[in-house]
Amino acid sequence: MRYARWHRYWGVALVGLAMLFCSPLAFSQSCALCYTHAASSGQRMIQALRSGILVLIIPPTLMWLLIIAIVYAKRNQHKQAGNALGRDSDW
Repeated sequence: MRYARWHRYWGVALVGLAMLFCSPLAFSQSCALCYTHAASSGQRMIQALRSGILVLIIPPTLMWLLIIAIVYAKRNQHKQAGNALGRDSDW
């Protein structure tokens, strides 16, 4: 019984996500002023806009990857230190 209920929840969640991501309205949420300004500008302005987008995306992504790597390494160190002290915790 529990198995069927969890499948139903996962199915509803997947259908909801598919409806959200496949909706045409989800892809049309852009600023009209930004779009017209970028479309009327020259090639240099379009390239500057693309470079600005990369500058705003890449550093935070790299910082999060670094934080995740540090947390993962510290997690392993904490488990090893706990076992070295003779603690019998399984978590």
